[in-house]
Amino acid sequence: MKKKLLAVLLTVTMVTTMLVGCGSKKNDSKNTITTDTKPVTTDNTDTTKTDDAATDTTETVATPEEGKILNIYCWNDEFQRRMKDHYPGYEEVDATTGKIGDVTVKWNITPSDDNAYQNNLDETLLKQKDASQDNKIDLFLIEADYALKYVDTEYTMPVSDLGITEADLSKQYQYTKDIVTDANGQIKGVSWQGCPGVLIYRRSIAKDVFGTDEINKIQEKLANWDAFSTAAQEVKDKGYYMLSGYDDAYRVFSNNVSSKWVVDGKINIDDSIKTWVEQTKEFTDKGYNNKTSLWSSDWSTGFTPEGKVFCYFGPAWFVDFTLGGKGTDGDWYATKGPQGFFWGGTWICGATGTDNQSLIKDIILKLTTDDTIMKDIVVKDNDFVNNTTVMDAMSTDSTYASAVLGESNPLGTYAAGAGSIDLSNISPYDQGCTEEFQGAMKDYFDGNATYDEALQNFYSLITVKYPELSY
Repeated sequence: MKKKLLAVLLTVTMVTTMLVGCGSKKNDSKNTITTDTKPVTTDNTDTTKTDDAATDTTETVATPEEGKILNIYCWNDEFQRRMKDHYPGYEEVDATTGKIGDVTVKWNITPSDDNAYQNNLDETLLKQKDASQDNKIDLFLIEADYALKYVDTEYTMPVSDLGITEADLSKQYQYTKDIVTDANGQIKGVSWQGCPGVLIYRRSIAKDVFGTDEINKIQEKLANWDAFSTAAQEVKDKGYYMLSGYDDAYRVFSNNVSSKWVVDGKINIDDSIKTWVEQTKEFTDKGYNNKTSLWSSDWSTGFTPEGKVFCYFGPAWFVDFTLGGKGTDGDWYATKGPQGFFWGGTWICGATGTDNQSLIKDIILKLTTDDTIMKDIVVKDNDFVNNTTVMDAMSTDSTYASAVLGESNPLGTYAAGAGSIDLSNISPYDQGCTEEFQGAMKDYFDGNATYDEALQNFYSLITVKYPELSY
C-alpha cells in the first residue's frame, strides 16, 4: 500500500498538478494523495469508567501528554522569523532549533527550488503513520499554488480537531479560508497574512512621463486596461518600459476569469486569459515590455537605480521581499491599478498524528488571530495580516509608513481589494495549465510561432501532464 501511495504522490508532485482549492465536489485520484491513516479525533480527552462500574458511574478524564519535540516543515525562514519575533516564549537555540518552554522546536527547512520542499514533505508524510512520535511531522506550511494537494487528504488535520472554532477565525478574510477548505467543508489550515495585490509604480518615472507621481492622478491614468495601454505608449515614448516582461500582468487576468481551466474534463481557455495573450503580444511587439520572464535576473533589473520599468503588480510581501533593498527604496508608490487580484500566501497546517495539538492550536491562534500580535507583524514586518479589524485600523494609522513605498501608508489600498477576492473559478489544474500556457505563448510573443501553433503546443504538453484531459 505504501509503495502505491508513494508512486501516486511522487507522480502528482513531479507534474505539479495542484493549485488552490476551496473544496471541490469530487476528489480526482490523479490529483490527490490517498491514505489509509485515520484522522485525529476531535476529542482531546480519554474518558473511561471507574473499575467499580456497577456502583460508581463517575467518569475520569485523562489529558494526553503533549510531545516534547515539535517538528516544523517549511521552505524558507519566514515563518521561523515570525515565530522568533512574535510568538510569546519562543527562544532561538540555533539556526535549526528553538525552545518553547520544555518543548524543543526542530526546523526542517528545504528550499522550494525544483520542487524539493514538496518532495521532502511528501516522502515524510507517507512515513507519518509508522514514525515515532518524536519523528512525526507536527506542523507544516503550504502555499496557495498547491494547497489543494494537501487540503484534500487525511494527512492534514481539520483545524476544528485542534479546537479552533469558526468564531476564532471570524476576523479573517474569507478567501484565505476558502483556499484551505476541503471537499467536506472543513478548514485545514490558517494563514497569518492576506495577499491582495496592487500596482506598484516608479515615482521618478511617473514624474518624468506624466509630470506627477501623485497616487490619485496616476490611478486615473491606469484605471482600466484601455487606459493602461494608452499610458504604456506614453511611457515608451519617454524611453521606459511599462512592464518588465511577459508574465507581469498574468495574475491580474487569471484572478479575474469567469470560468475554470477545466470544464467537464475539457481544457477551457477563459476570455480573460485570451485578453492577457492579446495585451502581452501587443506590449511585446510595440516595445512596451522588456521581454523578460518572471524571477529572472533581467526581470529584477527593473528594481535597481538603473532600471527603466515603470510598474509591477504584487501584494505586500512583494514590496519588501522583492523590491526592497535594491537601491530604490522610497521611489515607489502603490495604487489599485486596472483590476484587483491576489498573489500567494502561506498557511499553517497541523499534521495528522501530531502529539502537539495544544501547542499547534496556540501557535495558530496567537499568530493568526491575536490583534496585538498581528498589529506588531504589520509594524515590524510590513506584512498585510489576515485580520480585518487590525487592517481597517492600520489603514488610517498616520504613524505607519512603508520605507519602500515612499513613506506612504498603502494598507488601505491593499484592504480595499481583499474582501472582493473571488475563488469560485479556481481548479486543481491551475498551476500546471498556467505554467505550460505561459511557456507555450512565449514563442508566440517573440514571433517564433503563430497563436494557433503555440496553442497546439500547449495542448500537446498539458495532455501529457494530465492525460485525463481533452481539448
